[in-house]
Amino acid sequence: MTAEEIAENLENIKSQIAEAELKSGRAGGSVKLCAVSKFHPAEAVTAAMGCGQFLFGENRVQEAYTKFHEISELSGKNPELHIIGSLQSNKVKKAVEISACIQSVDREELLQEIEKQCAKLEKSIKVFFEFHTGEDSKSGYRNLTELLKSAENCASGIYPHIVPAGLMTMAPFTEDETLIRSSFSALRKAKEKLSAEFPQLEITELSMGMSGDYKIAIEEGSTMVRIGTAIFGEREYPREK
Repeated sequence: MTAEEIAENLENIKSQIAEAELKSGRAGGSVKLCAVSKFHPAEAVTAAMGCGQFLFGENRVQEAYTKFHEISELSGKNPELHIIGSLQSNKVKKAVEISACIQSVDREELLQEIEKQCAKLEKSIKVFFEFHTGEDSKSGYRNLTELLKSAENCASGIYPHIVPAGLMTMAPFTEDETLIRSSFSALRKAKEKLSAEFPQLEITELSMGMSGDYKIAIEEGSTMVRIGTAIFGEREYPREK
């Protein structure tokens, strides 16, 4: 996809986000756009940066590690990178090195490893708790009790380099709007529960909504939508070796 096409797509998406905010009675600019650049080249990311887009999401740590080092060399700038894919413990070191936020925290053991690696780098990092709200989702805290326990541990100060900042989910892959809304509503309610029980944690973000359902997500309270295909086109998946 050309830089001109990416620019046009970005303008269109931002316009539709603004319309959805207005329709929902939300303040303009209350919803952030996280451009998902998985499987797209560094040149596509720099093209988006040329249009003022500096928040990106990547699923695969190794791909992101290589790509965003290249982007820094190409552009001389460091965009804000969020890791949004399921994260294995052995990938945490590189994830912490290159990202500003890990959106896919789904278990206590992962928090422990993130703290360990952040302490080595003397770096603080934002995290979102991923909460399982859709039947197609393969990751995320499976129940609110486990999620609340991790939030409690963060609130107690045992992870001094971790800054809980939000919740994330994926709606089920379906055209049933009722199921999609239910998924997003469940995340909003989980955030309300966490904020009520642990007011010392400034959990403000709701990362929910992708290319096919972000307008519904905004209506249900999303503060960050993760959009890839509608910006960069279909992904160029690597061939099997």
